[in-house]
Amino acid sequence: MFLWGTATAAYQIEGGVHEDGRGASIWDTFSHEPGRTRDGHTGDVACDHYHRWREDVALMSDLGLNAYRFSIAWPRVQPGGSGAVNEKGLDFYDRLVDALLAAGVQPVPTLFHWDLPQALQDRGGWMSRESAGRFADYAAIAAGRLADRVPLWITMNEPFVHMAFGYALGVHAPGQALMTDALPAAHHQLLGHGLAVGALRAAGARQVALTNNCTPVRAASADEADVKAAEAYDVLHNRLFNDPVLLGAYPDLSAYTADLGFLQDGDLDVIAAPLDALGINYYHPTRIAAPADGAGLPFTDVGITGHPTTAFGWPVVPDGLRELLTGLRSRYGPALPPILVTENGCSQDDVPTEHGTVEDDGRIAFLESHIEAMRRAMAEGVDVRGYFVWSLLDNFEWAEGYHQRFGLVHVDFATQRRTPKASYAWLKQFLAGQNTDT
Repeated sequence: MFLWGTATAAYQIEGGVHEDGRGASIWDTFSHEPGRTRDGHTGDVACDHYHRWREDVALMSDLGLNAYRFSIAWPRVQPGGSGAVNEKGLDFYDRLVDALLAAGVQPVPTLFHWDLPQALQDRGGWMSRESAGRFADYAAIAAGRLADRVPLWITMNEPFVHMAFGYALGVHAPGQALMTDALPAAHHQLLGHGLAVGALRAAGARQVALTNNCTPVRAASADEADVKAAEAYDVLHNRLFNDPVLLGAYPDLSAYTADLGFLQDGDLDVIAAPLDALGINYYHPTRIAAPADGAGLPFTDVGITGHPTTAFGWPVVPDGLRELLTGLRSRYGPALPPILVTENGCSQDDVPTEHGTVEDDGRIAFLESHIEAMRRAMAEGVDVRGYFVWSLLDNFEWAEGYHQRFGLVHVDFATQRRTPKASYAWLKQFLAGQNTDT
């Protein structure tokens, strides 16, 4: 069955951050520090999904989805990141899973979408090897409650982005600016993923996947320095998080470090545990040039030009999705498992009209063209088995707060009123004409 779905993340939609025993996450801490998020926005309430989940499931059912990718909040299930389990937190996801199944929507949970328990960050976060083991323990707890009804699990979302923005550049939680010294956070996430694969399968999970954010990397010119810089960026963004999982080895990291002291015997065998699918999040390609003298990184992102852009300023390049998917197949060959496009979408300046409607024709064009690009990749032989729109709801967009709207459903954050946009109606009509094979 081909999965047609939408995707969300716990901290971006749930709210209820102090309710029913939930512990603090790094995003609770980070968003309350002055200057960390745009206009000081936090996810304290977000979309209030913790209380309005029935309404949101009804929206999915009406839309005609057959899958829903959401994340489980680690601090809601295990407030301290280890030790005691919060049964009320598990009860929430129990109810959500049952409601989704009753609506004919397959639940596809992601175990980690950046909301690390603050208690673990206080002990080093993903810079500490301990967090990998704690993550596997948490995976076993979640699957122990839900795996009897949930066939497909995703361990982590975008470990590259979490490492780069959270530990290297400091623009996301936990706000550390370690630059290339952040590489242990990549390895410990990957190790946690591998350990979690084993824990999930032992708890009865039938299918396990990992979701990586990937981008086609283009050199700014044919100049040797630009080509070399593009290769270095491709290693960091794409290969660092795909090669160990699919090939059991790290790519050449010499452009970033000569110290792989974080790597211990047996780690790569754990990380390379077989997967049933690889999740790919695609938003746009990346154009790279050689760095300026004295730059701290071996590349410069010079941006894609000549294309329309989203409200986020990201270039809209639909064929980049086909390019990415066929490139993964070429690079990894038989080692590449079936693909799920686990996120694809765009931010727009969506404002309700005087009649209360939200006309987001740009998003319709974006989705239509990217679905077509995915289908071209499938026609070229890439085994794609699902497509998830980011996102169901307008939500808390991390450091951008509530300023970037990605949803098929408009949310008035003052009243929590949900208004399906024109793109929701388009997707509903589109899905009604699909069968589950394509």
